[in-house]
Amino acid sequence: MKKAWFIAAFLALAPTSALAKKSASGGVMVQVTVLDDDGKPIPTAVVRNDQEQDRHRVNSMTGQWEADVLYLPDGSEMVFTPGMNITLEVSAPGYTTQIVQYDIRKRHNRIEVTLPKLAVEDNDVEEPLIQFGRDKPRDQ
Repeated sequence: MKKAWFIAAFLALAPTSALAKKSASGGVMVQVTVLDDDGKPIPTAVVRNDQEQDRHRVNSMTGQWEADVLYLPDGSEMVFTPGMNITLEVSAPGYTTQIVQYDIRKRHNRIEVTLPKLAVEDNDVEEPLIQFGRDKPRDQ
């Protein structure tokens, strides 16, 4: 009796749990992970699509951003579907910007982007000398 009750409960709950995992927009989930040269996540990185104006911040702990749809400036939605090609611009302060093109598949759409550090030394940057009209030496 207990076994029959367990099977009936499992069959009743199985379809609802499968529906809960589907995306609300019907798109395929794409996940972007932004790492530095050492393989650590970059907490200040942003991901942007070339057709979209918004920049999407990554999770500061994991360096990941994921979505299944983008909202374009004209109010339409770009739903990620298999076979679609997307262009993403990945950037972070102090790192070289990378532009990534990706063909979306049915499953396992995980993109790992490594951003190299900018090659700027402290000696290369000079502070500008700004002169104002009142900056004249005093007569002593």
